[in-house]
Amino acid sequence: MKKLIEEFKAFALRGNMMDMAVGVIIGGGFTGIVTSLTDNFINPILNFVTGAATYTLPDIMGFASKFVSDLVNFLILAFVLFCLLKAVNKLMSLGVKKEEEPAAPTTKKCPYCLSEIPIEATRCPHCTSVLEEKEVQALPE
Repeated sequence: MKKLIEEFKAFALRGNMMDMAVGVIIGGGFTGIVTSLTDNFINPILNFVTGAATYTLPDIMGFASKFVSDLVNFLILAFVLFCLLKAVNKLMSLGVKKEEEPAAPTTKKCPYCLSEIPIEATRCPHCTSVLEEKEVQALPE
């Protein structure tokens, strides 16, 4: 049962699943903005232009306040989602330990006596064998 819960947790908190969930929620919130824009601005303008309806200033102010209210609701939703995702990412980063890159080797084995010697050595301090010589670059003339 514990393994099943761990697998579900890994599945649900994967990056692409979280992105999809955020997309669906933001899409729903944005639908509200588009609907409000249509109901509170576009339809009244079309009704006024075609003569189907006449509007007074309080009607127009009411339409604008409804749209602004829907816009503020969307921004609050987006901010709450941002905070939730930030908290989830923080929790996920606490559980995952970064693997450290292995350090560059500082020693090597002497091919003659198999003792460990510094990687920069050109002669083994144990058996005094001459190791591969480093190429010395000639100075330009």
